[in-house]
Amino acid sequence: MPEPAGRASSAPLVGGSAEPTLRELSAPGRRAWSLPDLDVPERPLDLPELSAEPVPLPEVAERDLVAHFTRLAHRNFAVDLGAYPLGSCTMKYNPKVCDWAAEHPGFRDLHPQTPAEFSQGSLAVMLEAEEILCALTGMTRATFQPAAGAAGELTGLLLMRAYHEARGRHPTTVLIPDTAHGTNPASVTLSGYTVRHVASDDRGMVDLEQLRAATDDDVAGLMLTNPNTLGVFEHDIVEMARLIHDVDGLVYYDGANLNAILGVARPGDMGFDIVHSNLHKTFATPHGGGGPGAGPVAVVDRLVEFLPGPMPTRTDSGLAWVMPERSIGRVHGNHGNFLVVLRALTYMLALGGPGLRRVAERSVLNARYLAAMLGDDFRPGYPGPCMHEFVVSVAALKRRTGVRAMDVAKALLDRGFHAPTVYFPLVVEEALMIEPTETESPETMEALAAALNEIAAAAVTDPLVVQTAPHHTPVSRPDEALAARHPVLTWDMPAFDHRDAP
Repeated sequence: MPEPAGRASSAPLVGGSAEPTLRELSAPGRRAWSLPDLDVPERPLDLPELSAEPVPLPEVAERDLVAHFTRLAHRNFAVDLGAYPLGSCTMKYNPKVCDWAAEHPGFRDLHPQTPAEFSQGSLAVMLEAEEILCALTGMTRATFQPAAGAAGELTGLLLMRAYHEARGRHPTTVLIPDTAHGTNPASVTLSGYTVRHVASDDRGMVDLEQLRAATDDDVAGLMLTNPNTLGVFEHDIVEMARLIHDVDGLVYYDGANLNAILGVARPGDMGFDIVHSNLHKTFATPHGGGGPGAGPVAVVDRLVEFLPGPMPTRTDSGLAWVMPERSIGRVHGNHGNFLVVLRALTYMLALGGPGLRRVAERSVLNARYLAAMLGDDFRPGYPGPCMHEFVVSVAALKRRTGVRAMDVAKALLDRGFHAPTVYFPLVVEEALMIEPTETESPETMEALAAALNEIAAAAVTDPLVVQTAPHHTPVSRPDEALAARHPVLTWDMPAFDHRDAP
């Protein structure tokens, strides 16, 4: 029997801000597992890799183990707990029927390298999801290989490069508006292109004259979000697409805001050639946390031959994996994160066409309703009605009280709401970027507006209370720059002998 790895903890198990570690909860002889008796002959393993000493793991009972992780989970905010108005990220409720579908053992337990003839149902799921996605975006075919939005961006740019090289062209520049998502210029650089920025005009839209001046034969394409990150629909999108196409460039649609136009307008009809979408944003699959995501990329006819492969395809003998003729190759192991696609298809089929359109209509209605209820301390970044999200500035409140956008966001945590996006896009001073989504009720919108207005009033009467918020969370204000400036890239288990413990 190995020596116990830790000691029983005297730290509080309930309440307070100090949650003990598993090592602190450890006590000799406790177990959270049991194994059946060995029913095969026992043989010694004579391997140089084997340690002569037992691994000093914590010894914890199942009850304490479950309670420990449950307490940690309760410290986190989540879409199942309350409103998550994180601008540009579309953090909306994930219907549980989608989890039910993904838990079906026929899908859940399928090995990713199962031959096509034994996985016809899974190929059918991917093909049906692809067809619906193409119908919604106005594209011809799509790949589900990219594992997230940024991977979709890179895939789209690699498709752009393959298209130009096939035509004997080697342009070096991609145009990006100053309101673009931060991953856009990063993806452009990673794909080997050079970024050329285009400024916004006083409407919060791409300045058409600046775009004309920036467009030449060295332009490979334009990356654009519509509605843009200010929550404004680009009025000149058809003309922008024409300018890029006139120099044989391609127009790329960043689908982070597809939720705003779902079932109402299609990027393909606006002139886009490449469309990436985020299943975790628009189609309500689990979001973020470093886990599996999906950022499918759909394209028009002339780009289908370059898509990553293999792709599920109908043949005379059934569904099969087929590699496009001039494919750029794989961009993900196997065929993407399949259970995420299955969840998204379940969402699509549960809502149907009319339901998907209502997603967009209600997301816009919620955003406009919330914006209309905010007081004068939350000033619109740009004039005109918003779409599914909006950006306000608290610069005037800061000048009057010293309270910044970050302070307002932190104070919201004490009122049961997740903070919105702050300081983005950079073209708005002291920006709060708010996206309520369609899944929140009018009562939640009213409560969120009341909380924001209350924070603004508190900033005037007692700014220090807002500047030191949150006051009721397990952790108040960590140094958000410390980890980036002084990263600890390795971790060594500290030497600890329970016999030295009191």
